[in-house]
Amino acid sequence: MKDNVSFDSAYAAIEDIVRQIENEAIPLDELAEKVKKAKELIAFCNRKLRDIEAELKTTSNDSTSVD
Repeated sequence: MKDNVSFDSAYAAIEDIVRQIENEAIPLDELAEKVKKAKELIAFCNRKLRDIEAELKTTSNDSTSVD
């Protein structure tokens, strides 16, 4: 996964893949590749969310100890 991908674009790509699967718009030969791509995008989004959560916790801890 490229580092310059944003959370929003990765999430939109996941939604697009899900929509294609639901509408049976993906040829069977491409299904495995699309599912693999979706799993990579989901992992990327999970990492981004964990990083943001950790950053917010750090920021919150820093602001409460600055008195």
